[in-house]
Amino acid sequence: MPSTSEVGHAKNVANLQKLTEQVITFSNYNPPVDNLKVANLQTLYTTASTKLSEVEDKRHSNKNAITVRQSAFENLKSTSTKIINHLEILGLPQGTIDQAKSLNRVIQGGQKKTTTPPDENGNPAPTVSTSRQSYTQQAENFGILLQLLATIPSYAPNEDDLKLVNLNAYKDSLVSSTQSVDQTEAELNTKLIERDNLLYADGTGLYSIAQNVKKYVKSLYGATSPEYANVSNIQFTSRK
Repeated sequence: MPSTSEVGHAKNVANLQKLTEQVITFSNYNPPVDNLKVANLQTLYTTASTKLSEVEDKRHSNKNAITVRQSAFENLKSTSTKIINHLEILGLPQGTIDQAKSLNRVIQGGQKKTTTPPDENGNPAPTVSTSRQSYTQQAENFGILLQLLATIPSYAPNEDDLKLVNLNAYKDSLVSSTQSVDQTEAELNTKLIERDNLLYADGTGLYSIAQNVKKYVKSLYGATSPEYANVSNIQFTSRK
């Protein structure tokens, strides 16, 4: 469901068309300002409608990219754990195991307590999180884990999902899915800026133009005229 603010943008655009259709019926409507003329109001409506559609297209693309990323990362933690379990049967030096476990702990988002003694009042030191849980950081740490595996000659699992070539392909999919989210988010942000400028730029945006249309009708027919009453009741909301 669209947010209240998104509905407000669409309502402003729809009400511009309503306002335009109303002033078309006024035989004396002939503003001296170009952006208040009927033809330009109609063009503004078309442009604004197109911009709203562009925003929603980019929003859907971003949501789809987020869904793909969530799916890609769904098995990351369990895969990392399976790698650690496999390493523990290879008779590796404890230092290698500890290094791998440290990377896995960060990927899992666990916490490691500090060894800092209690403060002077006897209160325990706060726990310091070792979590680096952004998608980019998870993929980065998984890549480091795979680099470690590449240095272990005895790492040669029979399971396809643990083979290094497949793990590297999986890591590439993690990186790609995150890049897609970043790209579609940037494109969405650009369209949002374009939309807001078109609708709300001071003096030249749709909101300002609609208010000036009302002011012109008021000056033309009077504040108590039915013509002004008809346009003044068409509501537009400014950007919060």
